[in-house]
Amino acid sequence: MDGSQLLKGVLDLAVLAVLKERDGYGYDIVRRLREAGLHEVGDASVYGTLRRLFKAGALTSYVMASDEGPHRKYYGLNEVGLSMYAASAKTWSAFSKTMASLLKEGQE
Repeated sequence: MDGSQLLKGVLDLAVLAVLKERDGYGYDIVRRLREAGLHEVGDASVYGTLRRLFKAGALTSYVMASDEGPHRKYYGLNEVGLSMYAASAKTWSAFSKTMASLLKEGQE
């Protein structure tokens, strides 16, 4: 199965989960997702997801100076984002339990 197709379906939730831990700027979020095991995540996909979530009103943003180059735009969750995270996490949990059950049945 192509993992990139699965990733597309859960990238919003993955980004929201990373931002629930703490605010971050684009490449920091990419790095944290990869460290969590989502090695196939692309920079452009994450930046597009951040823009879309921001436009949907789920994220706040602010700019901070960086010691290592240009200013960085940080993103964080607001109340809408927290609600979106909670609903998506609940949906994912139910879906993953169903899939685990189906896969277990298929192995018997």
